[in-house]
Amino acid sequence: MSEGDFGDTGFTSNISDLEAAADFLNQNYSAPQLLIGHSLGGTAVLHAAAKLASVEAVCTIGAPAEAEHVLGHLADSREDIEKNEVSEVNIGGRPFNIGIQFIHDVESQKTSELLPKLRKALLIMHSPQDEIVNIDNAAEIYLGAHHPKSFITLDGANHLLTDKEDAAYAAKMIGAWVSRYLHIEQENKEPSEDVTVQLGSDGFTTEILAGDHVFLADEPEDVGGNNMGPTPYQLLNASLGTCTAMTLKMYADRKKWPLKKVTVTLRHSKMHVEDSANPERKKSKVEIFKRRLLIEGDLDKEQRKRLLEIANKCPVHRTLTESDMRVETELMEDLNDFL
Repeated sequence: MSEGDFGDTGFTSNISDLEAAADFLNQNYSAPQLLIGHSLGGTAVLHAAAKLASVEAVCTIGAPAEAEHVLGHLADSREDIEKNEVSEVNIGGRPFNIGIQFIHDVESQKTSELLPKLRKALLIMHSPQDEIVNIDNAAEIYLGAHHPKSFITLDGANHLLTDKEDAAYAAKMIGAWVSRYLHIEQENKEPSEDVTVQLGSDGFTTEILAGDHVFLADEPEDVGGNNMGPTPYQLLNASLGTCTAMTLKMYADRKKWPLKKVTVTLRHSKMHVEDSANPERKKSKVEIFKRRLLIEGDLDKEQRKRLLEIANKCPVHRTLTESDMRVETELMEDLNDFL
């Protein structure tokens, strides 16, 4: 969130802030290709995208077709704003200090004149039940823009997407849609086995970067998580399961055996939540992975027996059962040490 008093800003200055942020990213990291804006921010990213050559895709969420739509919520306060130059206004259950500069600014902006010239991939997301910005605004934006343009309904959601299931759904849809329009060049470098894990202060939702792949881990809601990804022990099960299946496939291919499909199910008997809450407690039981294999294909009894033996020789299985594992941990002083 940008700093400063909302009452001292204007719609144009918000667009300028976006341009400045894009310039910073371009100089220090890489130029932004996607802009996402919610409510009036959605209208702002439409205007900013028209000025940023690097932007290839734009997503609006609950956005008004024109910036001046927000003035409809100020009808009872406009006299006070004009008299005092600034006044506190409640919009969507949140207080904002609105200044006269802001009012004059939004009245001068015309998104309808911008949309036909935008020529960026556009995703419009809006709830039919939005009581702050009517869904007719989404229709106006859609009709005014050129293809490629898409609309996704956020049926049942409120304007602020306060239900985290609605927010998660919107995020997933944006991720799926934008993959068609962004062109990200991969550096020509050797594949890395490094995995980076990052967890903030809100719950247990954890971001995992493994090579070029990004995904989430989490805990169930009943233990304080957001249930947005597998638990650590589920990931451990998945590691053993995927290694098992891949090893069997590689072995069968080398032998030219007619293996069609491998299914592996796993269950680990240790309780991760209990263990995490008592990290200094010594082990009191043997840890067991229950692994079940379903091997499909025209294979005889001896071939299936041999594949069962090979399953116990997959690298992850051997790491878990045969090696003298050690975890060496170093405390770093600064995030830059990881770069």
